[in-house]
Amino acid sequence: QVQLVESGGGFVQPGGSLRLSCAASESIFRSDSMGWYRQAPGKQREVVALIRKIGSSTYADSVKGRFTISRDNLKNTVYLEMNSLKPEDTAVYYCYKSPSYWGQGTQVTVSS
Repeated sequence: QVQLVESGGGFVQPGGSLRLSCAASESIFRSDSMGWYRQAPGKQREVVALIRKIGSSTYADSVKGRFTISRDNLKNTVYLEMNSLKPEDTAVYYCYKSPSYWGQGTQVTVSS
């Protein structure tokens, strides 16, 4: 059973930055896809960013130009660099590893 452990969440003011990390308990080198989802109160879980084995990535329209996803296969870790954060980015952020593995989530709160 693969374990994914997120870290880096917290409280930040609008316009601030955070970096999320997701450490996997096994190699991610062969993982077809890894990424981040988020779920705000009262809303469905939505994809934020995905990065594929070949390195290509996709982003939700709402975060394009502000968030950057990356992966370090040697450290079995995926990162989400979040800049210019907005209150609407407030959510629990979940790490995802294909085909169906999830982390426990880390809270991100953006508020003044």
